[in-house]
Amino acid sequence: MSTEPQHSAQTGGNDDDAETDDALRERIEQLEGELAELKANADDQKKMTVIATKGTLDMAYPPLILASTAAAFGWDVVVFHTFWGLDILHEEKSKNLKLSAVGNPSMPIPNALAALPGMDSMATKMVKKKIEQNGTATIEELIDVSVESGVELQACQMTMELMEYDEDEFYDGVVSGVGAATALEHMADADIQLFV
Repeated sequence: MSTEPQHSAQTGGNDDDAETDDALRERIEQLEGELAELKANADDQKKMTVIATKGTLDMAYPPLILASTAAAFGWDVVVFHTFWGLDILHEEKSKNLKLSAVGNPSMPIPNALAALPGMDSMATKMVKKKIEQNGTATIEELIDVSVESGVELQACQMTMELMEYDEDEFYDGVVSGVGAATALEHMADADIQLFV
């Protein structure tokens, strides 16, 4: 018996094995390239920081709408609430935010009338009624959506102390006791910084 045919079969088998090995190496290189691209894209995640400084009904909506929308796009979002903006995160005060009729150029009444007693309450009731009629989300609903979407709602430590707010008075999911230095770190790396 000759060993030549067996040798040919082994050589042919080695050629098939080499082709399979080459195909596997090529596929591994392709997958490593895709993984590197995914990691690079993860590092390219957009960041947005919003500074919320006002605690009126009309100024509570913009930071929460922008934050929840950016989070829906997969952005890393922080909203730093300071001074009157802290009222947005306060469970009780956020339910009673008012709208100022005085000095608001969009109000359809002159400032002289807007300054009369009760005009702020009337303007607030009108806006709340319109919000309800249109099915617009409430502040509480926007906070819930924001937190569920991964938005970090921060409460300024200095303002908490100044206003004598306790962290238990805020909505669940609010990060309390954040200093300006921590907020600035996110702002420095953010693609978008907004002051509301």
